[in-house]
Amino acid sequence: QVHLVESGGGSVQAGGSLRLSCAASGRSEGTYAMGWFRQAPGSGREFVAAINWSGDSVYYADSVKGRFTISRGNSKNTVYLQMNNMEPEDTAVYHCNADLRLVRVATPRGGDYWGQGIQVTVSS
Repeated sequence: QVHLVESGGGSVQAGGSLRLSCAASGRSEGTYAMGWFRQAPGSGREFVAAINWSGDSVYYADSVKGRFTISRGNSKNTVYLQMNNMEPEDTAVYHCNADLRLVRVATPRGGDYWGQGIQVTVSS
């Protein structure tokens, strides 16, 4: 079992920036890919970004390309989402996701492990 905890959410004005963090703990063996999904009120869950274990393969939703950057910490157990030039449409609950297979984290289905989510609100 992998336990994921998100932090760094909050409120920001349009054009501003936030940085989300996700710390993974629990089962340490295995090279987990990690990613971010979001769910806005009244909408389904949406893929945002994914990164492989080594950090050299990243994927983004078209809606965030050029504005968001996903990265991993040196310990590989932490993943970050730097969100710049934010828009009101970015308002959602953001969930961290992890799986042994990047192909699952980088698709709408998501991988096996999920964080509880953190609220991000962008005002116009």
